[in-house]
This record gives sequence, structure tokens and C-alpha cells, in this order.
Amino acid sequence: MTHASSVTLHRSLRTPSARAFLKIAAGAALLVLVVGVSGCSKLKARDLLNKGVGAFKNGQYDEAIEDFKKAKDLDPTLVNARLYLATAYASQYIPGAPSEANTRLGNQAIAEFQDVLSVDPNNLSAIDGIGSILFQMAGTPYDPKKFEESKSYHEKHIALKPNDPEPYYWIGVIDWTLAFRVNNELRAEYNKNNIKKQVKDTDPLPASLRAEYAAKYGNLVDEGIADLQKAIQLKPDYDDAMAYLSLLDRRKADMVESAEEQDNLVKQADALLDKIKEIKQKRAEQPQPAN
Repeated sequence: MTHASSVTLHRSLRTPSARAFLKIAAGAALLVLVVGVSGCSKLKARDLLNKGVGAFKNGQYDEAIEDFKKAKDLDPTLVNARLYLATAYASQYIPGAPSEANTRLGNQAIAEFQDVLSVDPNNLSAIDGIGSILFQMAGTPYDPKKFEESKSYHEKHIALKPNDPEPYYWIGVIDWTLAFRVNNELRAEYNKNNIKKQVKDTDPLPASLRAEYAAKYGNLVDEGIADLQKAIQLKPDYDDAMAYLSLLDRRKADMVESAEEQDNLVKQADALLDKIKEIKQKRAEQPQPAN
């Protein structure tokens, strides 16, 4: 290039249009660089996700967690990395072990599932995951608020997919758990104060306690019964739902006044147990799929 040409080019670059062109060109070059780096990060994130899944399947949870964390950091849009990270924490949680380390695992699982919901509010896996881990954590130490919080997530599932039977089942289980514990506490207190007139677990709740129990837990038992009936309506061979419906019918029998109503509810509960036996027998007679 001649000196004159160089000067001409140098001067041409001083014009507004030329400067604008240079800005666009520089921006385009930076965009290509960012897209390239982003693409590499996403590929690496997916590789780490796959590596983590392999470790998770082999029970190597600590290694899997590190891989899922890195994948999440490299590609925040990779929802499966977040889900697997939450699931890896939840898989290590031991129900009934209230140690600080175990509780931390449960809380980490909840936090990661919440993180999924922050980017995908209707993610059913995360909604169910929180509902499940809260239910497990609510048992020991006993925490009725956690049970109610767990229930709220199953209700969210129903709002999104009302034809799934499982969330109705879990609401019934939670309602029975709460009602059963209080029923046991009332019986224990009664027996403590009536040494010569003990009430057995299979006996109806004493009349002196019936009104209190019905007033405080009648709505809960009715809700549980309705939800379990809905679960069975959606899945007619849902034997687990039938088992809890049988249990809730017995709790309902502790709330009604007349002996006839009590007897009818106990008969309903027994009939459900017979139905469960039939379902299990039919399953046992069905040919098993070949391995």
C-alpha cells in the first residue's frame, strides 16, 4: 500500500459512518467470541451432566454432586443439572435420622428443587420432590407444619395436572398421619387418667373425647377421605390409596355419634381391606414379564 493510499484510508476511518462500521464489526466479533465460549460451556455442561448421571447411578453421590454443580454453573439454563443435583441430595437423606448433617441434606435438596422452580415454576419433578422431602423430614422430629407444607406442594401438582392420582393419595396420607397421631395422644391421655377403664386401639374413641376430636380434625379427615376416593376413581386398582382410606374410615368412626354410623364406617374399612386382597391376588396371578 502506498503512503498516499495509507493516508487516504486513515482519513476515511475518521468519518462517522466509518467509526460506526468499526463499532459494529467489533461488536460482531465479540458476539462470535461470546457465542463460541457459550457454546463450549454448554457442551462441557452436558458432558458433566452425563458424567454425573453415571456416578449417581453407581451410588457415587459426592462425585455426582460436584459434577452437577459444575454443569449448573457452566449452563444455568440446563434444568436437568439442577434437578439431578436436588435429587442427589434427596437420595442421601435418611428419614427418621434427625442429625444435623442429615437435616442439612434435606434442606439442600429443598433449596435446589426451589432453584429449579425459580426458572421453571411449573416443573412437576421439582414440585413433587419438595413435597416428598418435606414429608420425610416432618416425621422425626414430628412437625405438623412441615406436613402441611408438604401437602401444599401436592395441591400445586393437582392444580397443574388434576388427573394424576398420586398427589391426591399423598394428601390423604398426610391427613391420616396428622389425625392418627392426635387420636393416639387422646387415647394415651385418657388411659393415663382412667387406669381402671382402659381404651384399646381397636375400641371406639370414648364419647368424652369424640366432640373435641371431631371439632379439631373432622375437616382434615373428610378432606383425606375425599382425596383418597378421588385417587381411586382415577386409578381403580390403587390398593395403597384403599389402605389409607380404610384407616381414615376408622378415624371417621371415632367422630360420629351413633353406634350404627360407627358400625357402617368400620364395615366400609373392612370391605376395603378385602378389596385390597383381591387386587393383590389378581396381580400375583398375572404372568410376569420376561427379563
